[in-house]
Amino acid sequence: MNHNPSLSAATRRTRSIVLLGLVVLGMAGAVYVVRRPLMMSAPMCMAGRWHGCFDTFNGVVLMTLVALPLAALVVWALARRRRADGGTSAWRLSLAEVGMVHGTVPFLWLTMMPGAGAGIVPGRVSLVPLRDLVTMGPLGIVGNLLVFASLGFFAPMWFAALASAPRILALGAGCSVLVETAQYVLRLDRVSSVDDVLVNAAGAVLASRRWWRTSAQAPSVRPRPALVRAR
Repeated sequence: MNHNPSLSAATRRTRSIVLLGLVVLGMAGAVYVVRRPLMMSAPMCMAGRWHGCFDTFNGVVLMTLVALPLAALVVWALARRRRADGGTSAWRLSLAEVGMVHGTVPFLWLTMMPGAGAGIVPGRVSLVPLRDLVTMGPLGIVGNLLVFASLGFFAPMWFAALASAPRILALGAGCSVLVETAQYVLRLDRVSSVDDVLVNAAGAVLASRRWWRTSAQAPSVRPRPALVRAR
């Protein structure tokens, strides 16, 4: 009797649990490191004030973390509804829907925040590759990698046609071009840079690699030929 399929399923389940645990630990460690800057915006956010909360980096990140339990509740509600309707992959699809929104909208909000000279300073464009990359710094590079990371991770789970690295790269680059164009057209006192597009697209691809596969292919087992009794 062949137990490979069951062992493979157990291995995938164990890897998923380990990965989820590492992600949770990583997020907890990151929150612990930046807890003091985030808590500076807590009074404004808890008071429901726009200025000092939703127009600051710390405030947006803080509210994104605070909304995680609500996002988990939405995932549970969507999965329960799908299972009641007899749908397949209920948890996977529900997590993909909520993850795409919750992991992308806050970063888009940050990229569209106006600068001090918004509406006054004309739009600026930087089309020379790698010129602005050296001025981003580690925090800027990590932030640009995360802008469409959730989209690259979760979108192929919902849209099977996107389950390839070139298509994810095109999706990330296309979305980034739209953001950079909006920054220029709206005159947000930001530089529309080709380096932002490159790093945003790279973040989407790096986050998507292999995780969108629904399951590993079970090893093919050839049927044994029937024994012919000699007469």
